[in-house]
Amino acid sequence: MKNLIKVERARKNITQGDLADALKVSRQTINAIENAKFIPSSALAMKMARYFGCRVEELFELEEDD
Repeated sequence: MKNLIKVERARKNITQGDLADALKVSRQTINAIENAKFIPSSALAMKMARYFGCRVEELFELEEDD
């Protein structure tokens, strides 16, 4: 699963730690999501979308093998 979390963070000029604090998760969780090592729960994906002011589908994209 591809994601645009890093791109959206850059647009807002925030760190992984800033995003983690806002979403009440660890910085390591954000790092793992950005590097496609962890797929967030539906609830966390929705919180991320809300935080960035977009839809979940704009942040996450299924790949052929997903």
